[in-house]
Amino acid sequence: MGSKQRREREKESLRRDILDAARDLFVKEGYENVSMRRIAEKIDYSPTTIYLYFEDKGDLLFQVCEETFSKLANKSESLLAEMADPVTTLRKIERAYVDFGLKYPNHYKVTFINRPELRDMSKYYEKSMGQKAFNLLKECVAECVRRKKFRRVDVEAASQALWASVHGVTALLITHPNFPWAEKNKLIDLVIDTMIQGFKV
Repeated sequence: MGSKQRREREKESLRRDILDAARDLFVKEGYENVSMRRIAEKIDYSPTTIYLYFEDKGDLLFQVCEETFSKLANKSESLLAEMADPVTTLRKIERAYVDFGLKYPNHYKVTFINRPELRDMSKYYEKSMGQKAFNLLKECVAECVRRKKFRRVDVEAASQALWASVHGVTALLITHPNFPWAEKNKLIDLVIDTMIQGFKV
């Protein structure tokens, strides 16, 4: 391995360490309570070093969220590529969303639960992986309508409703693990199937 490649790997490794430390602190201490200095202390670097990789704390939070959305978008993209029946694919996308959140609760908490309102959402969200992940869900809903599997609905509103339902069950299962829930898989599938059934012709 050449010296240039080694430097690139070291830079990527440090960037990874910064993201991991930030995610951990955002979950444990809250975004508002974590400073760039605090993140730097966790990885034994100076705050100046972090600013070489990230513009500010908002940018760092955005990149943590992008990583989460990227994983979700990639999974949805692969399911759409294999699509035969759009309703079946939509159900798989919804289930993959919940499964991801439960498998990576810290990612999910930072991205969807503990995340504060960013001052300029357009700066962060436009053309982001979050927008891409939602657009893939919307694409599947539109295909259900096009093939007359769903009645004619407002695709944007229907997609938001479907996302809201799976977000709700995911967030509740993560934040209230001691509640006497019904059998987990039965509950998740019932939420998804009930929502999808409501849009069918």
